[in-house]
Amino acid sequence: MRTNVIVWITVLCGIVNPIDLQAQKVKPRSAKQPNIIFILTDDLGYGDVGVFYQKLREKNNNRSEPWMFTPHLDRLAVKGAQLTQQYCAAPVCAPSRASLLLGVSQGHSNIRDNQFDKALENNHTMASVLNTSGYATAAIGKWGLQGDKKWDKDGEQWPSHPLNRGFDYFFGYMRHGDGHEHYPKEGVYRSPKKVWENRDTVDGLDKCYTGDLWTAAAKKWIMDHKKGKQAKSPFFMYLAYDTPHAVLELPTQAYPQGGGLKGGLQWLGTAGHMINTATGKVDSWIHPDYANAVYDDDNNPSTPEKPWPEVYKRYATSVRRIDSGVGDIVALLKDLNIDSNTMIVFTSDNGPSLESYLPKTYAENLPDFFNSFGPFDGVKRDVLEGGVRMPTIAFWPGHIPAGHKIKTPNMSYDWLPTFTDIAGVAAPARTDGVSLFPALSNKSGTQRKSKVYIEYFNNGKTPDLKEFDLKHQNRKRNQMQMIGIDNLIGVRYDIKSHADNFEIYDVAKDPRQTKNLANETGMADVQKQMKERVLQLRRPDTTASRPYDNEFVSPIAKKTTNAGVFWKAYSGNFNWIPDVSSLVPAASGQTNRPSVNLKDMAGKSVCFFEGYLQIPADGSYTFYLNADGGALLRIHDALVIDADFGYKGNEERQGKILLKAGLHPFRVYYKTKPKGSPLLDFKWEGPGIAKQPVPAAIFRRD
Repeated sequence: MRTNVIVWITVLCGIVNPIDLQAQKVKPRSAKQPNIIFILTDDLGYGDVGVFYQKLREKNNNRSEPWMFTPHLDRLAVKGAQLTQQYCAAPVCAPSRASLLLGVSQGHSNIRDNQFDKALENNHTMASVLNTSGYATAAIGKWGLQGDKKWDKDGEQWPSHPLNRGFDYFFGYMRHGDGHEHYPKEGVYRSPKKVWENRDTVDGLDKCYTGDLWTAAAKKWIMDHKKGKQAKSPFFMYLAYDTPHAVLELPTQAYPQGGGLKGGLQWLGTAGHMINTATGKVDSWIHPDYANAVYDDDNNPSTPEKPWPEVYKRYATSVRRIDSGVGDIVALLKDLNIDSNTMIVFTSDNGPSLESYLPKTYAENLPDFFNSFGPFDGVKRDVLEGGVRMPTIAFWPGHIPAGHKIKTPNMSYDWLPTFTDIAGVAAPARTDGVSLFPALSNKSGTQRKSKVYIEYFNNGKTPDLKEFDLKHQNRKRNQMQMIGIDNLIGVRYDIKSHADNFEIYDVAKDPRQTKNLANETGMADVQKQMKERVLQLRRPDTTASRPYDNEFVSPIAKKTTNAGVFWKAYSGNFNWIPDVSSLVPAASGQTNRPSVNLKDMAGKSVCFFEGYLQIPADGSYTFYLNADGGALLRIHDALVIDADFGYKGNEERQGKILLKAGLHPFRVYYKTKPKGSPLLDFKWEGPGIAKQPVPAAIFRRD
């Protein structure tokens, strides 16, 4: 159970009053911290969910365009919010999930491209920040970010086990490849898989379809939590289904009647009969809505309709099973009387898949039977809308109005700061996301713009599906980028150099991205802005090289500035360097350069400096920070130095960045160390500049 303590922190030249610790904290968005359940599906397309697209197909009643049903998700959406332009961070699962959990874009994530089973960075995660803020945390289902000998230089197995990344409990598949199979024991595609509970393998999982297994485990954990020692603490659950991706295996039987405490899926805990659907025939049950479904296969009403191919009956049943599981969990929350203080988010990790590596029975699953990509072009591994636009629903009674639609673009890595916001704490400053709660609540208050950015490499092609525009079919992918500027989306495929132009689309008016606006009047400035912006919000990673890694970051347009920088100081008990945008400063002012020895900063635990660096010449610049408690440097939105998580203090950290001459906006965050002496040492070196403190003459402000 969380306990309240009074913490006295000696900082700088004074003492923090314990009253200030409460006064300067972000207030929770409800009377008490809400429970949070984040449900992530695997390769579920925007078009697979009823309210996003399948209901439209049903309404059109075109017998050559079959449809499927997601009644529980549809009800959740009607009672909550639909985020109709939310993007995943990457169009394939490992980098997408890494960015989601870390709260950073692919420009800053340590897992990029196809780096499956690589260790998730040892840094702040969605789970760790909530756990530190008083939450019990659980991860159930697919992980795939544990690390193995391919990526772990020390050869240590699974350094980023969920229990090492902020979770109190884990039950699921650890390895990425295991998630391709939906029966741990009887799987027909690969050898038997291993399911783990914390650090031990789980035996006796006969006939356990994972779509059911994860739901039953999630229900059990929630019930155990409410009966346990932490019952009064809020909980955060990351429920990551491995369906409907890959092998489209069927459940053993119909979904059990009812739901919640006494109905639906139940955990029995007996080896060989672990859950109440672990009986009957493996890979056998097709939902009755689809078992005898027929369609107009030749688009000719005068000819007899034909049965759906079995692979699509399988796909629709898999999606429906997730839908039933979500309904079961919602019923449980009502039975436990915690539904009004539980936020549920439902989404997917990337667009619908088309997997050539699967056996023929499953590889024939083409995403155009149901138009799983929705009204867009592109699938998994594409940065076109169909590959990255996600079916996202948020539900929190009394806080998110029913029937609400958020049509502005946002990103999956916005959820970490959203959750810290509703939990009443500031997000770590390193996050690239913004809180979506102002938009979700639909109340007064300014919703900050999301940083919409994706980078990815894949050596394949966009499939030649007839629904796609001809210029998208069979298109080489290779190095790709997607950037959002206001209401426009820029896309680059097969990038050879940074000089390559973006295609520019107004996706609100042209969702299939058929009309490239790049050559239209006024778009030259947008093109320039996009090329500059993609360099200003990312850092190169040697394990995922890009053609633009060695480009120089452009300055902002010339403007009149004054000498010095702005500063703000904050009182509070911060467990990390906070994003101060949600905090009220206790003091503020101007100074000639970043320093923590100003009189008005005395007694404050966090300081923030903001202004411009007047870079004298094009070149490679290395910046250095040394602090007693922690520090962080951003130039533009690029995270140049992160001396926060695990930082011991009085240890110099450095970061290199290529800058063109001119004005570059910067932000320095500083957190003091309790009982330490204040220290913030900011140095640099560059063309003709030996390592030295950054001189006051370099700093400018508005």
